[in-house]
Amino acid sequence: MLSFFAKFKKLVVVLAILSVFILAAIYTLMKPVEKLPVYQPAFVNTELVDTTVQYVKKYHSIPDFSLTNQNGKIITQKDYQDKIYIADFFFTTCPSICPKMTANMSDLQHEIVKYGDVMLLSHTVTPEIDSVPVLKAYALKHHVNDEIWNLVTGSKKEIYELARKSYLAAKSDGDGGKYDMIHTENFVLIDKQKRIRGFYDGTNPEEMEKLLHDLKILRNDEP
Repeated sequence: MLSFFAKFKKLVVVLAILSVFILAAIYTLMKPVEKLPVYQPAFVNTELVDTTVQYVKKYHSIPDFSLTNQNGKIITQKDYQDKIYIADFFFTTCPSICPKMTANMSDLQHEIVKYGDVMLLSHTVTPEIDSVPVLKAYALKHHVNDEIWNLVTGSKKEIYELARKSYLAAKSDGDGGKYDMIHTENFVLIDKQKRIRGFYDGTNPEEMEKLLHDLKILRNDEP
């Protein structure tokens, strides 16, 4: 009997190894591929969406824009062509959530610099205060890498419309000002087709981990 098993020992080992590979392959095939949703205005908290786009259920994307960054350069969608990017809204004198958001965005900057196809875009919601020199000083203070992170200012109307109609990341302040808004802590993940693929609490470390996880999924899924 022992001689019988000894005779087929190599075959048993080979079959055992082969079984492990087959089971691993089956598990891989059966495991669902992670996909990120594409967010539409109609399915986002209505407080964050301008009434003019609350009905939109498909084809929502970020339109072209023209804003000025911390170096006085005009930034448009062309600067983000074929890029995934993370957008947020802030202001330099914000005493509450902005410092933590900026710190987390800075940490993201260090994580994404290795990729080459991921950028950051931070919009001021107080353009009357945050001039180009103010943004430049803020950028230097927070070690902003100009190659991948733009801090932008522009007309209050355009920033308001981007926040409320495009990125769905700000509330109307309700005080009667036509373009007054309250920015949220949201970081917004945008794909190469300029579609929203995720919202994340920019003050929460666990949400930042989730963002980085989702970013990897998106990069693997993008052409």
